[in-house]
Amino acid sequence: MRPLPAAFYDRPVVAVARDLVGCTFVFRGVGGRIVETEAYAHDDPCCHGFRGQTARNAVMFGPPGHLYVYFTYGMHFCVNIVCEAPGRAAAVLLRALEPQAGVELMGERRGRADAKLLCSGPARLTQALAIGRAENGLPAWRQPALVLPRDAAPAAAGGPPSPRIIATPRVGVGDDRAPWRFVDADSGFLSRRLRT
Repeated sequence: MRPLPAAFYDRPVVAVARDLVGCTFVFRGVGGRIVETEAYAHDDPCCHGFRGQTARNAVMFGPPGHLYVYFTYGMHFCVNIVCEAPGRAAAVLLRALEPQAGVELMGERRGRADAKLLCSGPARLTQALAIGRAENGLPAWRQPALVLPRDAAPAAAGGPPSPRIIATPRVGVGDDRAPWRFVDADSGFLSRRLRT
Protein backbone atom coordinates (compact mmCIF):
# COMPACT_ATOMS: atom_id res chain seq x y z
CA MET A 1 0.00 0.00 0.00
CA ARG A 2 1.39 3.40 -0.95
CA PRO A 3 1.62 6.08 1.74
CA LEU A 4 -0.64 9.10 1.62
CA PRO A 5 1.04 11.79 -0.54
CA ALA A 6 2.02 15.24 0.68
CA ALA A 7 -1.01 16.66 -1.19
CA PHE A 8 -3.32 14.81 1.24
CA TYR A 9 -2.24 17.26 3.97
CA ASP A 10 -2.58 20.38 1.82
CA ARG A 11 -6.22 20.78 2.88
CA PRO A 12 -8.09 22.31 5.82
CA VAL A 13 -6.67 20.87 9.02
CA VAL A 14 -10.06 19.83 10.43
CA ALA A 15 -10.76 17.73 7.31
CA VAL A 16 -7.33 16.10 7.51
CA ALA A 17 -7.75 15.33 11.21
CA ARG A 18 -11.03 13.56 10.49
CA ASP A 19 -9.70 11.70 7.46
CA LEU A 20 -6.64 10.37 9.33
CA VAL A 21 -8.80 8.31 11.70
CA GLY A 22 -8.62 4.74 10.45
CA CYS A 23 -5.35 5.28 8.58
CA THR A 24 -2.13 3.61 9.73
CA PHE A 25 0.91 5.43 11.14
CA VAL A 26 4.21 3.59 11.34
CA PHE A 27 7.68 4.75 12.32
CA ARG A 28 10.58 2.43 11.49
CA GLY A 29 8.04 -0.38 11.04
CA VAL A 30 6.39 0.11 14.44
CA GLY A 31 2.90 1.57 14.78
CA GLY A 32 -0.76 0.97 14.17
CA ARG A 33 -4.18 2.27 13.22
CA ILE A 34 -4.89 5.91 14.07
CA VAL A 35 -7.95 6.03 16.34
CA GLU A 36 -7.78 9.59 17.72
CA THR A 37 -6.61 12.96 16.39
CA GLU A 38 -6.95 16.66 17.16
CA ALA A 39 -6.87 19.62 14.77
CA TYR A 40 -5.00 22.88 15.51
CA ALA A 41 -5.48 25.79 13.09
CA HIS A 42 -3.34 28.90 12.59
CA ASP A 43 -6.03 31.21 14.00
CA ASP A 44 -6.68 29.00 17.02
CA PRO A 45 -5.29 30.37 20.34
CA CYS A 46 -4.51 26.77 21.36
CA CYS A 47 -2.21 26.31 18.34
CA HIS A 48 1.57 26.60 18.82
CA GLY A 49 1.77 28.84 15.75
CA PHE A 50 -0.91 31.30 16.87
CA ARG A 51 1.55 33.94 18.12
CA GLY A 52 3.92 33.58 15.17
CA GLN A 53 6.94 31.62 14.10
CA THR A 54 9.70 30.65 16.54
CA ALA A 55 12.60 28.23 16.42
CA ARG A 56 10.45 25.68 18.24
CA ASN A 57 7.43 25.77 15.90
CA ALA A 58 9.16 26.59 12.59
CA VAL A 59 8.19 23.24 11.03
CA MET A 60 4.50 24.18 11.41
CA PHE A 61 5.07 27.09 9.02
CA GLY A 62 6.66 24.88 6.39
CA PRO A 63 5.17 22.63 3.72
CA PRO A 64 2.35 20.21 4.61
CA GLY A 65 2.94 16.54 5.35
CA HIS A 66 5.91 16.92 7.68
CA LEU A 67 6.12 15.80 11.31
CA TYR A 68 6.04 18.55 13.91
CA VAL A 69 7.45 17.08 17.13
CA TYR A 70 7.49 19.14 20.30
CA PHE A 71 8.53 18.61 23.92
CA THR A 72 5.97 19.37 26.59
CA TYR A 73 5.85 19.58 30.38
CA GLY A 74 9.61 19.04 30.43
CA MET A 75 9.17 15.30 29.96
CA HIS A 76 7.10 14.21 26.92
CA PHE A 77 7.23 14.44 23.14
CA CYS A 78 4.10 14.77 20.98
CA VAL A 79 3.89 14.23 17.22
CA ASN A 80 1.75 16.21 14.77
CA ILE A 81 1.48 16.31 10.99
CA VAL A 82 1.60 19.76 9.38
CA CYS A 83 -1.37 20.70 7.18
CA GLU A 84 -2.51 23.45 4.83
CA ALA A 85 -0.30 25.80 2.80
CA PRO A 86 3.15 26.91 3.98
CA GLY A 87 2.90 29.82 6.39
CA ARG A 88 -0.46 28.71 7.83
CA ALA A 89 0.87 26.88 10.94
CA ALA A 90 -1.81 24.20 11.13
CA ALA A 91 -1.25 20.64 12.31
CA VAL A 92 -2.98 17.44 13.40
CA LEU A 93 -1.93 15.97 16.74
CA LEU A 94 -1.85 12.16 16.76
CA ARG A 95 -3.48 11.31 20.11
CA ALA A 96 -3.85 7.52 19.97
CA LEU A 97 -3.12 4.43 17.91
CA GLU A 98 -4.36 0.87 18.05
CA PRO A 99 -1.02 -1.01 18.19
CA GLN A 100 -0.54 -3.42 15.30
CA ALA A 101 3.11 -3.62 14.25
CA GLY A 102 6.00 -4.07 16.66
CA VAL A 103 3.71 -4.48 19.67
CA GLU A 104 6.33 -6.36 21.71
CA LEU A 105 8.91 -3.63 21.08
CA MET A 106 6.36 -0.97 22.06
CA GLY A 107 5.78 -2.85 25.30
CA GLU A 108 9.52 -2.89 26.06
CA ARG A 109 9.80 0.83 25.40
CA ARG A 110 6.78 1.61 27.56
CA GLY A 111 7.54 -0.95 30.27
CA ARG A 112 4.00 -2.33 29.91
CA ALA A 113 2.35 -5.36 28.40
CA ASP A 114 -1.23 -4.08 28.18
CA ALA A 115 -1.76 -3.15 24.51
CA LYS A 116 -4.44 -0.61 25.49
CA LEU A 117 -1.84 1.42 27.41
CA LEU A 118 0.87 1.48 24.76
CA CYS A 119 -0.32 4.31 22.48
CA SER A 120 -3.45 5.67 24.20
CA GLY A 121 -2.29 9.25 24.53
CA PRO A 122 0.11 11.50 22.60
CA ALA A 123 3.05 11.06 24.99
CA ARG A 124 2.58 7.29 25.24
CA LEU A 125 2.40 7.10 21.44
CA THR A 126 5.74 8.84 20.89
CA GLN A 127 7.43 6.79 23.62
CA ALA A 128 6.14 3.52 22.14
CA LEU A 129 7.32 4.50 18.65
CA ALA A 130 10.60 6.09 19.84
CA ILE A 131 9.80 9.47 18.28
CA GLY A 132 11.67 12.45 19.66
CA ARG A 133 13.21 15.78 18.75
CA ALA A 134 15.39 14.27 16.00
CA GLU A 135 12.25 13.33 14.04
CA ASN A 136 10.97 16.92 13.87
CA GLY A 137 10.54 17.87 10.20
CA LEU A 138 10.55 14.36 8.69
CA PRO A 139 8.10 13.78 5.83
CA ALA A 140 5.14 11.50 6.59
CA TRP A 141 5.16 9.89 3.15
CA ARG A 142 8.71 8.47 3.08
CA GLN A 143 10.60 6.10 5.38
CA PRO A 144 11.13 6.09 8.28
CA ALA A 145 7.69 7.67 8.92
CA LEU A 146 4.69 6.59 6.86
CA VAL A 147 0.95 7.23 6.96
CA LEU A 148 -0.92 4.58 5.01
CA PRO A 149 -4.52 5.00 3.80
CA ARG A 150 -7.46 3.18 5.31
CA ASP A 151 -7.72 -0.41 4.11
CA ALA A 152 -10.03 -0.33 1.10
CA ALA A 153 -11.16 -3.93 1.60
CA PRO A 154 -14.62 -4.05 3.18
CA ALA A 155 -14.98 -5.81 6.54
CA ALA A 156 -16.98 -8.59 4.82
CA ALA A 157 -13.91 -9.36 2.69
CA GLY A 158 -11.57 -9.54 5.67
CA GLY A 159 -10.69 -5.85 5.93
CA PRO A 160 -11.08 -3.86 9.13
CA PRO A 161 -14.41 -2.23 9.91
CA SER A 162 -14.75 1.38 8.78
CA PRO A 163 -14.17 3.76 11.67
CA ARG A 164 -17.28 5.23 13.25
CA ILE A 165 -15.93 8.76 13.54
CA ILE A 166 -17.26 11.10 16.21
CA ALA A 167 -16.14 14.69 16.83
CA THR A 168 -15.71 15.96 20.40
CA PRO A 169 -14.00 18.93 22.06
CA ARG A 170 -10.23 18.61 22.33
CA VAL A 171 -8.53 17.41 25.51
CA GLY A 172 -6.78 19.85 27.85
CA VAL A 173 -7.61 23.13 26.08
CA GLY A 174 -9.60 24.82 28.83
CA ASP A 175 -13.06 26.09 27.94
CA ASP A 176 -12.61 25.73 24.18
CA ARG A 177 -15.52 23.59 22.96
CA ALA A 178 -14.62 23.38 19.25
CA PRO A 179 -15.36 19.80 18.10
CA TRP A 180 -11.87 19.29 16.70
CA ARG A 181 -11.02 15.97 18.33
CA PHE A 182 -11.88 13.02 16.11
CA VAL A 183 -12.13 9.47 17.39
CA ASP A 184 -13.12 6.03 16.22
CA ALA A 185 -16.02 5.63 18.64
CA ASP A 186 -15.76 1.83 18.54
CA SER A 187 -12.07 1.72 19.49
CA GLY A 188 -10.88 0.49 22.86
CA PHE A 189 -7.58 2.33 22.45
CA LEU A 190 -8.63 5.97 22.93
CA SER A 191 -6.74 8.29 25.28
CA ARG A 192 -10.02 9.28 26.98
CA ARG A 193 -13.27 7.37 27.03
CA LEU A 194 -16.23 8.93 25.31
CA ARG A 195 -18.99 10.22 27.55
CA THR A 196 -22.14 8.17 27.18
